[in-house]
Amino acid sequence: MNIKRPVEIVVISDVHLGTYGCHAKELLSYLKSIQPKTLILNGDIIDIWNFRKSYFPTSHMDVIRRIIKMASKGTKVIYITGNHDDLLRKYTDIEFGNIFLVDKYIMEFDQKKAWIFHGDVFDASTKGYAKFIARIGGKGYDWLILCNRFINWLLEKLGQEKMSFSKKIKARVKKAVSWIANFETTAAELAIEKKYDYVICGHIHQPQMRIIKNNTGEVCYLNSGDWIENLTALEYQDQEWSIYQYQKNEHQPSEPISSPNDVEFDLLTKIISN
Repeated sequence: MNIKRPVEIVVISDVHLGTYGCHAKELLSYLKSIQPKTLILNGDIIDIWNFRKSYFPTSHMDVIRRIIKMASKGTKVIYITGNHDDLLRKYTDIEFGNIFLVDKYIMEFDQKKAWIFHGDVFDASTKGYAKFIARIGGKGYDWLILCNRFINWLLEKLGQEKMSFSKKIKARVKKAVSWIANFETTAAELAIEKKYDYVICGHIHQPQMRIIKNNTGEVCYLNSGDWIENLTALEYQDQEWSIYQYQKNEHQPSEPISSPNDVEFDLLTKIISN
């Protein structure tokens, strides 16, 4: 019997279930290894932008099953909508047992207050005509990650160090580096203005934990990263935040992956399509 690790709060984002780049099996192993009191899904969990019936593997559905099972066992699950699952925003502020669907979330714990949201509100590319361009870019990113995984498989066989195409591109494009810095600063300044102790985002796929200061105060900025490249989550335990990063072979599945369920898949398709 595997003993699950207790954690007070876990935050994950940018899983992008339904895309080639999603590391669903690794996420499933991680979720099976922990027992959080609160699990916050901070946007882009299901990639509705790229959703299609022809590609939604069993392992991706098993992540959804695992989250539902965790909720049934007492974990409070907060699903915060992002830009890739923005169609769920028409259902915002509803509850399914121990699962709560919201657009943003304010959480109080240990005499501290956290402001939690996905972060696409700061991104003009997710709105209007630019949203169409962003959708095309999302599909291109998905194929880039798929090619990257194949190249890394070859590099691993050759005993070479893995590489990330998208990270190299972002690092070399000054506008991308500047945009990320502006994103973090904007989120932090708004949180300081609202007198929050923490501001927690996703969206930019950059795990981060740092104090940001300005002339009126300071705030702890946190970003949960993603499960496409970084395979990271935020964990809060014993009054401290930390960035968790999944390591290969760190966890062994405690139970077999189940077979596809047509009823569950049809229900998921119906929710997304409506």
